[in-house]
Amino acid sequence: MTAPKDESNGAPTPEREGLEQQLQEGLRLIGKSPRKVDGMAKCTGETMFADDLSLPRMLICKIHRSHVAHARIKSIDTSAAEAMPGVVAVLTGESMPNSFGILPVSQDEHALCIDKVRFVGDPVAAVAAVDEDVAFEAMNAIRVEYEPLDPVFSPAKAIDNDVEPIHDYGDDGNVHKRVSMQFGDVDQALADADEVAEDVFYYEGNTHLPMEQHATLAVREADGRLTVWSSTQTPHYLHRAMSKVLEMPPSRVRIVACPNGGGFGGKSDPFNHEIVVAKLAMLTGRPVKVTLTREEVFYCHRGRHAVLMRARTGFKKDGSITGMHFESLLDGGAYGSYGVASTYYTGALQTVTYQVPTYRFDGVRSFTNKPPGGPKRGHGTPQPRFAVEVQLDKMAERLGLDPAEMRLKTLQPPYSNTANWLAIGSMGLGPCIEKVVEGSGWKDKHRKLPRGKGIGIACSSYICGAGLPIYWNAMPHSGVTVQLDRGGGVAAFCGATDIGQGSDTVLATCVAEILGVDLEDVRIVVADTAITPVDLGSYSSRVTLMMGNAAIQAAERAREVVAKAVSKHMGIPAVRLRFADNRIFDVQDPEQGITFAEGVALGEARFGTIAAAGSYSPPRTPGKYRGAGVGPSPAYSYSAAVVEVDVDEETGEIEVEKIWIGHDIGQSINEMLVIGQVEGGVYMGLGEALMEEMAYRPNRFGVHKIPSMLEYKSPTTKEMPPVVTYLVEDPDPNGPFGAKEVGQGPLLPVMPAIANAVYDAVGVRVDEVPLSPEKVLKAIESKDKRYGPKRFPDLRITETMRVKTEAEGGDGTAPRPPRKPKSEKKEVASS
Repeated sequence: MTAPKDESNGAPTPEREGLEQQLQEGLRLIGKSPRKVDGMAKCTGETMFADDLSLPRMLICKIHRSHVAHARIKSIDTSAAEAMPGVVAVLTGESMPNSFGILPVSQDEHALCIDKVRFVGDPVAAVAAVDEDVAFEAMNAIRVEYEPLDPVFSPAKAIDNDVEPIHDYGDDGNVHKRVSMQFGDVDQALADADEVAEDVFYYEGNTHLPMEQHATLAVREADGRLTVWSSTQTPHYLHRAMSKVLEMPPSRVRIVACPNGGGFGGKSDPFNHEIVVAKLAMLTGRPVKVTLTREEVFYCHRGRHAVLMRARTGFKKDGSITGMHFESLLDGGAYGSYGVASTYYTGALQTVTYQVPTYRFDGVRSFTNKPPGGPKRGHGTPQPRFAVEVQLDKMAERLGLDPAEMRLKTLQPPYSNTANWLAIGSMGLGPCIEKVVEGSGWKDKHRKLPRGKGIGIACSSYICGAGLPIYWNAMPHSGVTVQLDRGGGVAAFCGATDIGQGSDTVLATCVAEILGVDLEDVRIVVADTAITPVDLGSYSSRVTLMMGNAAIQAAERAREVVAKAVSKHMGIPAVRLRFADNRIFDVQDPEQGITFAEGVALGEARFGTIAAAGSYSPPRTPGKYRGAGVGPSPAYSYSAAVVEVDVDEETGEIEVEKIWIGHDIGQSINEMLVIGQVEGGVYMGLGEALMEEMAYRPNRFGVHKIPSMLEYKSPTTKEMPPVVTYLVEDPDPNGPFGAKEVGQGPLLPVMPAIANAVYDAVGVRVDEVPLSPEKVLKAIESKDKRYGPKRFPDLRITETMRVKTEAEGGDGTAPRPPRKPKSEKKEVASS
């Protein structure tokens, strides 16, 4: 994206002339001059520059981005930028030929585009300059010549595959991933049903909208090592990508994840700008910083996928489900990101809330010339949850059943396996439903409120961390080390990143609880790949369960060392010792004891320095078929929400008056943090339901219509209604102290509950998100009192994997396809 120059036309200012004089004097003193190396303009002798306090120490990076959606790069002219006073380096893609990506199956990105651009905003070149103004002008001085290619802007068009593929590695041209799997005989289940519902839904894409934009600072250390500070959710995976692209040993790359001003999934990929500033820092020898503008975030954010869905579900007259066939078509945008996992997630969790004895899922993720879709709070599950919960509401109406009672009667049992072989642990959805129904006065309001007033209900579930790592291996998913000092202090080290969800507090609390010390006596060191054990990152609501279990194990091992020493000192068995209130005492005679610090001193005197490590790996999952790696979790959280609305039939505006939400947390470790996360999820769900969408200009395909916080609408305090939160504590045996996730699950029921409430209020169905006033009015004016998609394209499924359910005597495996003859294999290979 090339911005226009200012009216000065790059004329030097007195300040800039002064900087230029300083640079020229520095160059003269060391006898160096700018030169071009590996596709970039570079000042040699950079370390001397960095150490000269008369010169600016930190450089600012700006990235030149494509203004076309799909094109080959014919040439890049950086000469004007290189000649500008104050420009220290200009970088193009040839200097970083190695590709990267978050998933091993989608290593399809380059730090800067090499051969072609795939969406408006794709990074093409970068500059490092002495200040932001110079960097901005130099960025705009870069000239790129493109050879336009036919763009693809819709998933339906992508399936047609009648233009040049955006990538050359997808399952079928511009089809990135095609999935089809069946559990049990779904056709027979639908035939046996008393009623079959078939509905098509659409969920528009949207952005994470964190208060803090992406920012990264990189430094080449004196010993040649690289240190990068970044607003990332996944320092471990960024470390991996950085090492690969820069061709540096991992031991010489250090990633420090700064506390995030909001992430919500938008900072969980390794990003181009992070690698670019690292390369610039290594080449110039000076610190280099980049801060993306809000517009840049809209283009590179990896937001919620836009998804078109069709659900065919069979029901008995009592509301029980006989079978479900769910189809999803994802607009994946220009790159893979988490897209393969996103595709599976749109079909994975439909079975963990209600009993679905037979289930089929068909899913396609397409490549389009738009900003890439990726993980946003609830990753891949809010879209199908909206579809399922609205369809349940429709069927309850058709069967004459109370929607809340219908849900209560069909819940998936605790400690059971689903049709698609997900292992359910504790299951507190029933109490969640009961609490919100009672608290909202549901039975007195549903179908009984005045015209324009309505009430709706919906439920959901979410994972507490993925059962498998992104890169499959046998190593732990999270590690914690604990160190005790003789003064009574405790230090806990972990690679987890706090993105506002409170994981730092959870780490300290778990350690303090086991060792019986005050929270303020625990010092935490986190998210630094050079000094903390690996944690895979803040995504998939995994941190509390996985880091928490690792922290408990480490603290217990350290406590055991101290207990042995104190047991000998006090002459009592170690099993009688209790650690609490900064003391270690005899449970049979609490007055007999010593301080925690004295106990640590005894332990150190006997065993040496006290440090212990803990780690966590999830239990093995029962599913063993291809695709079973997405969906399994050590535990599942559950939520239920009731929403009351007021709908203006003249304007279509929806006012959410109150929300009651129950969340199965397992066990609250910090109740204030839990409630804050629940209400934060409600707020985000409110925005997605009513107003947030990634809109593009109709006359300039691929260009955002509203890439700023001035125009992209999200709720303010005016739109945020009162929220009543009920925490259901049903401890899960796999959680730390029984705890389960809360960061993502409570968002999911909000959108369908609002849609169901709108129907209760004015009798129309809006089968799309967001439920904008225009859509409500069109539904009111339509003959069928509905607004939403009517058709679903052929996904061109040619082969469906079939897995027997537990009821059919299955073991979680799928029959292996017949082996192809050698001659056929050779033909496939040669083609």
